[in-house]
Amino acid sequence: MRKAVFMVTLILLASTIVLSQAYRGKGKVKGYVFDEEGNPLEEVKVKLYSLKAQSGFETVTDADGRWNAYWIRGGTWNIDFEKIGYKPKKISAEIKEWSKNPDMEIKMEKIEGLVITEELKENLRRGNELFNEEKYEEAFESYKSIIEEFPDAYIIHKNIGNCYFQMEKYDLAEECYRKVLEKDSSNNEVMLLIGNTYANRGQDDDALEWYSKIEFEKIDDPIVLYNIGTNFYNISKFEEALKYYKRAVEIQDDFLDGLYQLGLAHLTLGNNQEAIDVFEDYLEHDPDSEKASQVRGFVEFLKKKIKDSK
Repeated sequence: MRKAVFMVTLILLASTIVLSQAYRGKGKVKGYVFDEEGNPLEEVKVKLYSLKAQSGFETVTDADGRWNAYWIRGGTWNIDFEKIGYKPKKISAEIKEWSKNPDMEIKMEKIEGLVITEELKENLRRGNELFNEEKYEEAFESYKSIIEEFPDAYIIHKNIGNCYFQMEKYDLAEECYRKVLEKDSSNNEVMLLIGNTYANRGQDDDALEWYSKIEFEKIDDPIVLYNIGTNFYNISKFEEALKYYKRAVEIQDDFLDGLYQLGLAHLTLGNNQEAIDVFEDYLEHDPDSEKASQVRGFVEFLKKKIKDSK
């Protein structure tokens, strides 16, 4: 959070990043960037590059969508406009050095999902590498730098939340996940993650409330279904777990973890024949692994149990 209004002013005044001084001259130009409805777009990154000088600089739009370029040389300039959530725009313009240049008006098209620029992609790659290496504090700093540079990249709050989660700072993780929901209220994965923060804090009822927000019929990812089912299983809600495991293996019939857990859920509920059927299905896909030996033991035990009960 910025601490004072004057700090914002300083940041805006310092927003032009000089790449080289060869582009300098006597010309000036200004422009405005709008969305498709004509609303001004703030914090659009404007990259200006002089072909004659082979150098350029960057600036950003203000709250009115306005940007300015002063003391630039004449000639052909390539100008790029970038903002997270909008299709990048590229134009070429002839800038006059000794007479007035007309204002430029640009409209940017909003698109679904996150537009990944090369700069953002590199920072994200680095953060993901650190996360996978279990260097969660360093990964956190990398993701945080992305949000500071690209404040519209709201989905990165999920990555930050995952770092907090791994560091067992569940309250902070939840705060980050909720920031994603503010922009994408139907994000099933994030609802699951919020539920997990409650489950790891031992607040099972709250966890179940969040899992229940996820519309079952709309979930078509077997991993998400499996994860929700496992959370229900871990808090002894076996009937609920069964529903999610069944759906997971319906979508992906060779999903070994899903088949294994579905068999365990049937076994726990005393559905012995159903458990046998699922475990035998598992063995058709995985006959030789260490887990297959365990599954084979379950089948033998259950068959004997059914035989002895007759």
